[in-house]
Amino acid sequence: MTVVVDINVLLDVFQRREPYYAASAAVLNQIMNGRMVGICPAHGLTTLFYLARRHGTQVDAEAVIDRVLEYFEVVSLDKSEWERARSLPMDDFEDAAIAVTAEKSGALFIVTRNEGDFVSSPVPAVSPASFLSRMS
Repeated sequence: MTVVVDINVLLDVFQRREPYYAASAAVLNQIMNGRMVGICPAHGLTTLFYLARRHGTQVDAEAVIDRVLEYFEVVSLDKSEWERARSLPMDDFEDAAIAVTAEKSGALFIVTRNEGDFVSSPVPAVSPASFLSRMS
């Protein structure tokens, strides 16, 4: 199974954000243990680095990126896919790009804490907790 993981879920783990940490960490553990394929949208890496650096050190931010690169596939969009994202009836362009990344990679779900932002996504979005209950 392939899932796209929104960076808010990654940040929950790397920054140990409560009350989200446990469910988000469980999803990441599934990926790290090879039980599923995790996709990180390429455009999210720079944002992830920036936020990790802003709330930590340069070393922390580099470690976050290294962990993502170790366990996740990184999927980039080309011009036509960015145009597809632009055409989706979604309010947030970055969320549309995540939706197209999920579509391109054949993901079954987008795992995010912002499910409502993906109502018009071609790939369904689920929270980490919801995802875990579906998998058990």
